[in-house]
Amino acid sequence: MSILNFYEIPIEKHIGSTTHFFLIYDGFAVSPGHILVISKELRRDYFELTLEEKLDLEPAISLARQLIEKSHRPDGFNIGMNCGEAAGQTVFHFHCHVIPRYLGDMKDPRGGVRHCVAGKGAY
Repeated sequence: MSILNFYEIPIEKHIGSTTHFFLIYDGFAVSPGHILVISKELRRDYFELTLEEKLDLEPAISLARQLIEKSHRPDGFNIGMNCGEAAGQTVFHFHCHVIPRYLGDMKDPRGGVRHCVAGKGAY
């Protein structure tokens, strides 16, 4: 079954919210504490968010960080959004990944999100 949007997630799974977003732990976490910030209104991606939603995104990301730091001790974070199928988006309901990173979780993290295109992350 393919999830078309995140409205199928029971409210009991929500771990926080702001005016325009709710937060859940990612069901396919890439690291301990990985959180998704999801729009309450159905928006395809970041570029469909209203200005009010974009302004509320920063507090939602900060809330995600606070929640992660309550139960984990990350050494850094990756914050990312996949916008469009070519960018790897598979659920077309806006969501932002807040991924805690830990020293040693990969051999060479330099380049971070630049590695989304194979062979292009190193510089």
